[in-house]
Amino acid sequence: MKALVVRLDSFGDVLLAGPAVRAVAARADSVTLLCGPLGAPAARLLPGVDDVVVWDAPWAGFAPPPVRPAEVAGLVGMLDADTALILTSFHQSPLPTALLLRLAGVAHIAADSEDYPGSLLDVRHHRAPHAHEAEAALELAAAAGFPAVDDGLPRVLPPPDTAALSGPEPYVVVHPGASVPARAWSAGRCAEAVAELTAAGHRVVVTGGAGERELTARVAGPHALDLGGRTGAAELSGVLARAAAVVTGNTGPAHLAAAVGTPVVSLFAPVVPAERWRPYGVPYVLLGDQDAPCADSRARECPVPGHPCLETVTAQDVLVAVEKVMQQ
Repeated sequence: MKALVVRLDSFGDVLLAGPAVRAVAARADSVTLLCGPLGAPAARLLPGVDDVVVWDAPWAGFAPPPVRPAEVAGLVGMLDADTALILTSFHQSPLPTALLLRLAGVAHIAADSEDYPGSLLDVRHHRAPHAHEAEAALELAAAAGFPAVDDGLPRVLPPPDTAALSGPEPYVVVHPGASVPARAWSAGRCAEAVAELTAAGHRVVVTGGAGERELTARVAGPHALDLGGRTGAAELSGVLARAAAVVTGNTGPAHLAAAVGTPVVSLFAPVVPAERWRPYGVPYVLLGDQDAPCADSRARECPVPGHPCLETVTAQDVLVAVEKVMQQ
């Protein structure tokens, strides 16, 4: 049986699909993961994935492309699967994807859907209203005939040895960036946290992507090791795996830290619900006002002047939280 798992969103979304992917892999001869460009680096870290197909869907992502018939036809022509699992967040419809999979000849398709699917779905599942994304994906997999075969926690392939990159343990990672500005703690606050952690005797490593070098340099300052732009997904997993704790927003590295078993201090803006998107399966502390006016707004830019849900968090708050998760 050839299986296809679809998750068209970002890096962290794909990581949270990992437990469901492993459930499918336990019963399929091969598993292909169809994902978007932002999720592709995470897809290549997941156990159980035999092939990765990257497609920028017009109905997903922060800057979706226009519908290009030739690209749609190309995708339909290349997909080869007997059964498919379409994973979406609670606010997304799986039906555009399901239509393409039907055109590709996929015989059995399962998804969570509140909308009437017609003949597009063989398993129309209704997700539990407050389920974490990792749990919801596993529940859908089970409904499609792929029950969990392990602890159901996020996991990635064994990380590379990054000791030469990050230096000696112990250290705390601070990852200041986020794909959505409303979910990011300000650079100034992050720099204050780095200084506070350093003053308390913690060695600090600051991480960030290739486009975040200016940010990581400002946050690291004279106190921390700046690895901005120096880690791909696999190398970042290694740096996070060796850390005593990770301080970051609700962004992909929070889920990567959880996948390698590292405790997380999450600067969590409530624009999406923490019950669905918090770090999963590791000790964690959420910092930020979860009852702020922006709660559940899905805003990408903070709608409240001054970003108070996160800016009221202090460097001392972070230090206390870091030392708490390190003891759990």
